[in-house]
Amino acid sequence: MLFCDLSDKELDKLSEERGDNFYKKGQVIFYEGNRGHGLYCIYQGKVKVHKLGEEAREQIVRFAKEGDVLGYRSLLGGEPFNATATAMEDSIICYIPRSKFLEVLENNTEFSLKVIRMLAKDLRESEKKLIHITQKPVVERIAEALLILKEKFGLKEDGKTLDVILTRREIGDLAGVTTETTIRTLSELNKKHVLLLNGKRIELVDIPNLLRLANLCD
Repeated sequence: MLFCDLSDKELDKLSEERGDNFYKKGQVIFYEGNRGHGLYCIYQGKVKVHKLGEEAREQIVRFAKEGDVLGYRSLLGGEPFNATATAMEDSIICYIPRSKFLEVLENNTEFSLKVIRMLAKDLRESEKKLIHITQKPVVERIAEALLILKEKFGLKEDGKTLDVILTRREIGDLAGVTTETTIRTLSELNKKHVLLLNGKRIELVDIPNLLRLANLCD
């Protein structure tokens, strides 16, 4: 977590004007194009960060869960949000004003370096995702999207079922393909026993094969 190494005094500083807000499933936390005036820290719940692509089609940029922080790039760059954040389930989001965050940032070198590393990681992941979306075949995109969900949200106690529920459209938005193509590809993977579709739940039956289909190394 971003704030885990801060002192009690620094945490108190961040909490001075902190606001804890409840968002229902589907409610927008912030909109693409609006200016940010603080940080959004996910205390409970799951969030998708998305933007409008070609033909006004949604493209999911990333997912966030408990402990993740949103809005820091806009805050530090003084620019509008480059994407919209929407609650995927009922969520509690902590809001920290810009002034309090910068005050701690400017007086803690290690914390500043941690934020820089986080920004660099986000940039690398964004560049990697862009390359994969434009160059990979459909089945590789879908397979990689499922592995991204596994890495981000983990698996349920059975060790196979993704611990997150997404619509077929959202999976397609993550992979950069249409909903129809997503449904067809998931059905094909189900028939090949790579995964098992159980309503909105997806069980990853054969992860090694999924890694192979995604053209990734385990």
